[in-house]
Amino acid sequence: MKQHFQNLVEEEEAAIDMTPMLDVVFIMLIFFIVTASFVKEAGIDVNRPEAATAVKKDRANILVAISDKGEIWINKRRVDVRAVQANIERLYAENPQGTVVIQADKKATTETLIKVMDASRAAGVYDVSIAAQEQ
Repeated sequence: MKQHFQNLVEEEEAAIDMTPMLDVVFIMLIFFIVTASFVKEAGIDVNRPEAATAVKKDRANILVAISDKGEIWINKRRVDVRAVQANIERLYAENPQGTVVIQADKKATTETLIKVMDASRAAGVYDVSIAAQEQ
């Protein structure tokens, strides 16, 4: 009986409890997911015009793309020009530090660009930039 009890004690000591390690790994996973910044895209590829004074903007949160046909895209969805203000208001409410960056194609009309700029200012976002290609 004594021998049997000693074997049980040795088996119990040899086992490693993995629960604390799994807790640490899970907490690290949550930390990396929360702190990760994800790349946002407007939804279409735009042929941007070149500008000599183009400056890289790191934290552009609200991207609006205007295609060469005058289509407006926000968050990979085509948006009617009348709904641009509501979409920007919603995105700005989610992130009040956000800025609007308009990615207009070279062949897009100025009228569409001005409508999008007016809609973003009407939504309360006054930090509006127009994306350009560096020369």
